Amino acid sequence: MKNPEHVIAFDASAVTPQHTVIDDPSVVDTPYKSCSWHHFENAGKGAMAGIWEAEPHKERCKCDFDEMCHILEGDVRLTDRHGQTRTFGAGDSFVVAAGFDGTWENLTAVRKVFFILS
Repeated sequence: MKNPEHVIAFDASAVTPQHTVIDDPSVVDTPYKSCSWHHFENAGKGAMAGIWEAEPHKERCKCDFDEMCHILEGDVRLTDRHGQTRTFGAGDSFVVAAGFDGTWENLTAVRKVFFILS
C-alpha cells in the first residue's frame, strides 16, 4: 500500500531492523541486546523516529537530545541524578528532555515508538 506524499507509516516490513549489543561498561553493568527500525530520518534537522525494543537492562544516560517515547509493551523506570524516579508502562507517553542525567531501566522487555530531536 502506498502512502500519501510526506506521510511515513511505521510498517515493520518497510525497513531493515538494526540489531545492537550494548556492552560498554561505562554505560551498562550487564550487556543487553536491542533492535530498532528507523522509519524516518532527517539529518539536517537532527530528527529520527521509529520503533525500538530491548531486553531488560539498566543504562546510565546523559542526554544531549530530546526524545519523545510511547511505550507499546513493557515497563521502564527512569531515575534522575537526584534519585527522583518514575515508572512508565504500555500506553504511556513521555519526553526525556536534553539534560537528563540518570538511568533508564527496562524492568521487562520493552517496545516503544520514539522520536529524537538533537
